[in-house]
Amino acid sequence: MPKITFIDKDGEAQTYDAPEGLSVLEVAHRHSIDLEGACEGSLACSTCHVVVDPDWYEKLPEASEDEEDMLDLAFGLTKTSRLGCQIIMTDDLDGLVVRLPSGTRNVMSD
Repeated sequence: MPKITFIDKDGEAQTYDAPEGLSVLEVAHRHSIDLEGACEGSLACSTCHVVVDPDWYEKLPEASEDEEDMLDLAFGLTKTSRLGCQIIMTDDLDGLVVRLPSGTRNVMSD
């Protein structure tokens, strides 16, 4: 089974099983990782923004235009930013490392 490592805001790394077919957001919620996902993965917010380790970024499928639009709203955007709801775990992503940003911007609650 693929594994994923989440690095929290304090730099602490935690590695978990990440079943194929689940999104990074779903894996985070299963393990009580502080990754909001206000729109529940419907690609209507940027609260599941993660920063993908540069070694893994190029291994991900390209972001859709809709994901890029939502990322423009993300707090602390980087060159390797993605939405956790749009990264679907596969065997090819075994060992994926993502960092949680220092904050989020929830435009859904404004």
